[in-house]
Parts: sequence; structure tokens; C-alpha cells
Amino acid sequence: MDEMETWSIRARNLPEHAGNPIHTDEGGRAAGFDAALVAGVTVYAYLTRPIVEAWGMDWLSRGTAEVKFTSPVLADDPVDCVPEETDGGVEVRAMVNGESRARLIAMRTSEDDDFPARSLHQPLARHVEPLVGEWDDYGLRAGDDLGLYSEAGIVHPAVWAALANSVVKRNLVAGPWVHTRSHIRHHCTATIGATAVIDAVVVNRFETRSGSRAVLEVQISVDGEPVASLEHEALVSLHPVGHS
Repeated sequence: MDEMETWSIRARNLPEHAGNPIHTDEGGRAAGFDAALVAGVTVYAYLTRPIVEAWGMDWLSRGTAEVKFTSPVLADDPVDCVPEETDGGVEVRAMVNGESRARLIAMRTSEDDDFPARSLHQPLARHVEPLVGEWDDYGLRAGDDLGLYSEAGIVHPAVWAALANSVVKRNLVAGPWVHTRSHIRHHCTATIGATAVIDAVVVNRFETRSGSRAVLEVQISVDGEPVASLEHEALVSLHPVGHS
């Protein structure tokens, strides 16, 4: 394994995430948290930093990531992204005051071409999204100042999860919601300013104690070529605090 080092940052919320009330202090407290939750895609951006510093374009072009969010990261939390070698890959944990809040399992390449077949197949409307504006410097604004992205003129990998979140927001939610998990496969990089085509299918829905969850398969392509594939899970409606 290429040597990886812990990378640390103070978590921040980006203005565009305020559209989900959970990412505001008022909405976070209403949902039973102490303050606003930092968006999962921002935490994911942090977790990718040790990976990209060590593996660079190899991982961005054909690597995989499975990220799970186990407890909230709040604005201004001190986050240490701690990498550790695993069997065939690397695990990076987002640690806040010694407690793991999220983890990413990264592999250099994907062994599987497709996600497992599911019984539910609910296609959503195709969406076209230019990779400009909030997308062209997402990682930098979130706090990942690795120079590779601007030097190569490519989009940060957290944008793929953010675009999957935008599918959830457009189609499945009407109030506060939480991104809980993503399995991401990279097929190639995308140039800043390109236009992405996003196709998504809802493949599972189920209830938990905390609320209703949905699982989507999302395909993102640029100029007819696949860029990223995701299995993306979100808590699309929250049970009231104290619900059992």
C-alpha cells in the first residue's frame, strides 16, 4: 500500500446544503440533534483526501468507495480522517474527539460490474446537469484543498454522491432527510464544465425505527461514457423524536 497519513480539518456546512433543514441549526435541533448536521457528501469529501493523496488518478478513474455514516458530524467539529490498511484496500475513518462518525472502504479497482439485482424497479426522470458553479470547486469549498483537482481540471469525487443526493431531493423527499450510505464505482474522471446525464432507479424501500429509507441505483455519464455508478441510500423521512 502507498503510505497514507491522517488528514485533519474543521467540518463546515456549505450554503447550498441549507435547502435540507437538517443542515441548519434550527432543523437539526428539531430532529433531535445538538446543531446542524454537516452533509454526508462533505464528510465523504474529507474521507477521500488520504486516498487521493496516495492513489491519485488511479483511484479517481477506476477505484471504488463504500461510505457509511454512523453518527452525525456537526459544523466546526474537529475531524481526523484516519487511514488503515485492510485486506486488499484501505479503510478511512472520520474521527471526532476519538469517536468514529463515518467510514470509507476504498479499493483501487472494482471486481464487479453491476450491483446486485433488486425486486423493486422504479425509474426516475433523467436529469441533465452541467458540472459548473457549485460543482466545479465543491471539494475546495468543503475544505479539501488538494491541488490535483484544479491542476487537472477535474471534478471532485464527492460530486458524484452529491448528484445522487440531488436525485433524492428532487424525487423522494418533502422535508428533512439524511444521506446514510453510498457504494461508488468510478469509471473515469470528468472535466470541469462538462455536462453530466444522471439516470436513477429506486430499487428498495423499507421502514426503520428512525424513518423511511430508500435505496437508489444511480448512473452518471458524460458524453455518452459512464463516469460513476452508485448504490445510494437515504433516510427520506424522519420519525419524530421519541418515536418507537
